[in-house]
Amino acid sequence: MSASGDEEELSHLFSKIGFQESKIKEILKNKKVSNSLKNIVLESNAANELDKPTSALLHNLATLDKGGDLVNRKLITDAVVDGRLKTNLQVSEAFKYVKATGDNATVEGLNEASGVGVEVTLDQVKKEVSDYFEQNKEFVLANRYKCVPSLLNNIKNIPSLKWAQPQWFKPVIDENVLALLGPKDERDLVKEKKKKPAATDKETTKTASKKKLTSASALNNDVPQRSMFSEGFLGDLHKPGENPQAWPELMEEHLKATGGKVYTRFPPEPNGFLHIGHSKAIMVNFGYAKYHDGHCYLRYDDTNPEAEEERYFVSIKNMIEWLGFKPWKITYSSDYFDKLYELAEKLISIDKGYVCHCTAEEVKLQRGMKPDGTLGGERFACKHRNRPIEESLEEFRNMRDGKYKVGEATLRMKQDLESPSPQMWDLVAYRVLNAPHHRTGDKWKIYPTYDFTHCLVDSFENISHSLCTTEFRLSRESYEWLCDVLHVYRPAQREYGRLNLTNTVLSKRKIAKLVTGGIVRGWDDPRLFTLEAIRRRGVPPGAILSFINTLGVTTSTTNIQTIRLDSAIRQYLDVTTPRLMMILDPIPVEIDNLPHDYEEFVTIPYKPGSEKFGERSIPFTKTVYIDRSDYRDEVSKDYFRLAPGQPVGLMKVPFNVSVKSVEKDSTGKVIKIHAHYDNDIAFKKPKTYIQWVPSSVKHKSPVSIEEIRIHHPLFLSENPAGHPGGFLEDINPNSEEIIRGAIIEPAFYEVQAKSPLNMPTVNEEFNIKEQPNTPESVRFQALRIGYFCLDKDTTKDKLILNSVVTLKEDVGKSSD
Repeated sequence: MSASGDEEELSHLFSKIGFQESKIKEILKNKKVSNSLKNIVLESNAANELDKPTSALLHNLATLDKGGDLVNRKLITDAVVDGRLKTNLQVSEAFKYVKATGDNATVEGLNEASGVGVEVTLDQVKKEVSDYFEQNKEFVLANRYKCVPSLLNNIKNIPSLKWAQPQWFKPVIDENVLALLGPKDERDLVKEKKKKPAATDKETTKTASKKKLTSASALNNDVPQRSMFSEGFLGDLHKPGENPQAWPELMEEHLKATGGKVYTRFPPEPNGFLHIGHSKAIMVNFGYAKYHDGHCYLRYDDTNPEAEEERYFVSIKNMIEWLGFKPWKITYSSDYFDKLYELAEKLISIDKGYVCHCTAEEVKLQRGMKPDGTLGGERFACKHRNRPIEESLEEFRNMRDGKYKVGEATLRMKQDLESPSPQMWDLVAYRVLNAPHHRTGDKWKIYPTYDFTHCLVDSFENISHSLCTTEFRLSRESYEWLCDVLHVYRPAQREYGRLNLTNTVLSKRKIAKLVTGGIVRGWDDPRLFTLEAIRRRGVPPGAILSFINTLGVTTSTTNIQTIRLDSAIRQYLDVTTPRLMMILDPIPVEIDNLPHDYEEFVTIPYKPGSEKFGERSIPFTKTVYIDRSDYRDEVSKDYFRLAPGQPVGLMKVPFNVSVKSVEKDSTGKVIKIHAHYDNDIAFKKPKTYIQWVPSSVKHKSPVSIEEIRIHHPLFLSENPAGHPGGFLEDINPNSEEIIRGAIIEPAFYEVQAKSPLNMPTVNEEFNIKEQPNTPESVRFQALRIGYFCLDKDTTKDKLILNSVVTLKEDVGKSSD
């Protein structure tokens, strides 16, 4: 059928279910979308015209699918047609669910993922918006009408409002803004910018060219990037001194101590290795302080001595420094144990704390957990809640003195059991833990909890911006409550969306199983996404920072596929690494018409088009090596490299080489090619040029490679944890490919000696100076193969390489 016939058939099909002619023309402009929509309509079994909203949702599904063949897509189609999915957001979430789960997708799972049956009323929206305004009143008053766009974005991202009708948000927000600020006045007028004089043709062309370049590649490090610290979530943060206080005089003391500077902190628990998600937290906290000429603490939250190990303390500090940041001060929560204990006694003395002897199960029941394990039961007070202050003080000191075993007593905060927030239901402040501490030894038999420690140590250290991820959003209420009741400076906790990666696992528990099960080499196996593993894999720290910067910071969780991270790394490496010729499966090529001592030096730039990398001279000799994939016994239409009757060029060598004869072993495998150097005939441009490595004892060539480790995804699916048999059943058995017998040109040693090259990019904030004598900083692009680095297993006699990422276009070698 002709193209016009296809379009007529599609037009008829689309009009049959209710699309208007103008809309059909628009759809047909995109072949992938129109093909998807055709398949979706056919699988919907829609015999009659659909209503406009339903047909629009099917079109949205086709746009998401874009010509793909999504397994179980019919689950989504059916849900749209039968009316379960009513909004574009629901269709989008359903698409993500089916794409992630594939054959394992179910109707029940789709309904849950896309909010089917979840009803959010207008009254609920009004209450949530009202609560948000109450919590952010000072911010709205300070920023007035110019903050409305960010309010809209932040409120839409409140989890409980995810499935609310989108059209409800703006009217409700506008109503609250008007009630708080009143009508707009001169403070809200936007000043007109002075018109610039008309640009000349030359300037216009230059500007257009710059815009085109910037949009072409936001990650290309030869193009300046926008800063995540000046816009979005971080750009909207308060200035030091603007965060509200229950006791205003404490702000005066705070500003006197800080000089009005930004103070942040990165507070990891030293009970495991950091992963890629932590790199965002490091950049947010250290980077925000640096951007504002402030200070950032590295504070180890060492309140759980049973799980802490020295190697974690060391690794955390190393990873922060590897990413280019230096802590202003290194502190420990344990530095403040004495002060925290004093405040715990104060909490009891003001009747805001009590010692509880309930079991963990009893506490759950008090907090509204039903006997069957579900939530929603009636909350009630602990029987010890109203015990005399002196009695609680005595019992707390008994806890301190080791008179109770683990689980027999806790100190709880006396908060607000009527609050809708679980963070106000009498949290535990101290628990008994008879374990030695790495810094305080056996001094303490009790240790403070995160909920008690975190806000108070932030206060002690005069933190102006306590930046954490959104899973701590509910904790803000208890954070502020505790500071206020103890009459200490209240830092401003603000929450941003965390960074997650698909196609992998990040939890310590799951990675531990991979390590102990021998599935990976260790916590720094390059197939993992711990920061130790990413560094060993050869990823430059500047590539990580550049990638996070392009993602920006919002209040929404960022879920990124590993291939998108790889793409960012690849673009960074493209402008910061030299090129070398490496042969994975070498075949010797002996050039019969050259003498045994023949040497002809050719000069090759380390990176064509970039003088800053320099160049090297390589001897062209009687025998050279080429890759086995660069030779065939027969010529074909789509094959351009070496074959009998088809000469080929060797990179930068003046003349071609042509095949004279071939030696093979008993199995028919080529073991040597005899060739002719075509310097005795008129030069004819070859169809292509291939890489090569000379054979020269004098020049220590070739350089033998003991082992190349090519890394592929460790898991087969985007969501390993969703595998019915558990994430270990999703392991890719071919995730590591070992290549032995490869060779590389001798210029490798020059690159190694000069590494780390620390090549500058336009984006100076990502020019991280790496330390010398680190194997992972020895990086290069192996032409036509990918990017590689030295592995830490390399010895003086054995060269071991890791693959970092493949080249941008991994199209194989069948036709170049």
